[in-house]
Amino acid sequence: MNIKSLLLGSAAALIAVSGARAADAVVVAEPEPAEYVKICDVYGAGYFYIPGTETCLRIGGYVRYDIGVGDNESFDGSTTVDKQDGSINHTFQKNARFTLKTWTGQETELGTLKTYTETRFNFGNQGGFGHGYSVDGTTVGTGPDNFAYNKGVSLNFAWIQLGGLRVGKDESAFDTFIGYAGNVIQDTLVPYGSFDTNVVQYYFDAGNGFSAVVSLEEGSGGYTIDSYVPHVVGGVKWTQGWGAITGVAAYDSNFGEFAGKVRLDVNATNELSLFVMGGYGSEDFNVGGFQPNPSGHNFFKLWDGNWAVWGGGTYKFNEKTSFNVQASYDEGKKFGLAANIAYDIVPGFTITGEVDYINASNSDYHSKFDGIGGILRFQRSF
Repeated sequence: MNIKSLLLGSAAALIAVSGARAADAVVVAEPEPAEYVKICDVYGAGYFYIPGTETCLRIGGYVRYDIGVGDNESFDGSTTVDKQDGSINHTFQKNARFTLKTWTGQETELGTLKTYTETRFNFGNQGGFGHGYSVDGTTVGTGPDNFAYNKGVSLNFAWIQLGGLRVGKDESAFDTFIGYAGNVIQDTLVPYGSFDTNVVQYYFDAGNGFSAVVSLEEGSGGYTIDSYVPHVVGGVKWTQGWGAITGVAAYDSNFGEFAGKVRLDVNATNELSLFVMGGYGSEDFNVGGFQPNPSGHNFFKLWDGNWAVWGGGTYKFNEKTSFNVQASYDEGKKFGLAANIAYDIVPGFTITGEVDYINASNSDYHSKFDGIGGILRFQRSF
């Protein structure tokens, strides 16, 4: 009995120890509380709170592929025809672009604090014979080759805005406040102003349809200010359900020249919207452009002669398909016509086919030339 009791006691002890170890093995640590992203709908769709802050962030952008053929298609910048000499690219061009955009918003005691950035990455060919191009910042040449290469990175927007005050990298209020010249791809066949610049701006919105802007600008390239005196833009706008009337005036401090534009937008029907815009600028033909080839241009007045006009519109056939057209003409006898059809295959993916025509008669600004080309654009926006 003693041996039997001893054996039974030993077995019970072993079972107890094993059970204790088994219990220890399956003990799970207490999970950390999960921190989910919180949606922020104050500034529109797509915003979320940055964890641990009161700042709302939105990330977006697009991937684009352009195919251009014909006499006047170019994706090197925003213009098809050389603004200085009117030369036309007689070749094909292809360009792939990735654009990253960010928006932030936060409410403060001084108003809404916003930021916006847009960075573009491009790969493609220069789109013209006899044009210089660079690889990794080094000029390769100006020969007949039309090589494709990484064109580098461009910072197109990077501004901060508190209430109505905006500072940073933007496009000139001479263009952004009054609006771009239509929904066509090549809207600068007759140029209507320069774009890239650093700014100090103030926006005023009365809340009843009236708004205004004052913008101090640095310019860019050959039109960068050459003293402490900035370029200056001022504008007013009246917006109602039928459309808008807008006017902007600008002073180029380098050349001491003035320019202005007025615009009428009309929402004719739910499907049809129209616009017409006229520009006028003082001019000294012996200045501007890139020396030693003066053109009478300045940072704001890039059209030839004193005046220019642009007009066009958009017609929406249905939710997926729209037709866009723009015509333009300036005193320097340059005429441009662009028309396209944009089709949304699925939400966020659009294909646009565009035909562009440009013609210029002999004038003090350029020799006679004309050209026709086309663009096929694939764009996935997100």
